[in-house]
Amino acid sequence: MNDNFYQQRLDEIFQENDIRFAGFIDSKGSLIRGKFREDIVPFETNDEQQKIFRELAYRVATRKNFDYSMGPVKYSASRREKLVMMSFPLKKNILLITTEPNVNIDRLAYKILQILEK
Repeated sequence: MNDNFYQQRLDEIFQENDIRFAGFIDSKGSLIRGKFREDIVPFETNDEQQKIFRELAYRVATRKNFDYSMGPVKYSASRREKLVMMSFPLKKNILLITTEPNVNIDRLAYKILQILEK
């Protein structure tokens, strides 16, 4: 996947109004490419964001241990008081998305999966 792939997907993802952040994370938890919506002030500092990325990479790797019996994870979501956090495992990387708390998770996940399949 090249830089053009990531930028095209981010552009499409940000057409959804509820998106706060979208970024591609590598298997070690480093941000490859991502951004916040222009009018968003992050809840976390840069250091805290890096910690979230590393933890996400670890969780995604751990979930792969059950792919043989349950199949691969399509996406994972957690609804918090202030936002929804969604992750979409790719071949070697992960797409992390945060949204406004009122988002319809299944509707958005379906749209994101369609964008990723292009």
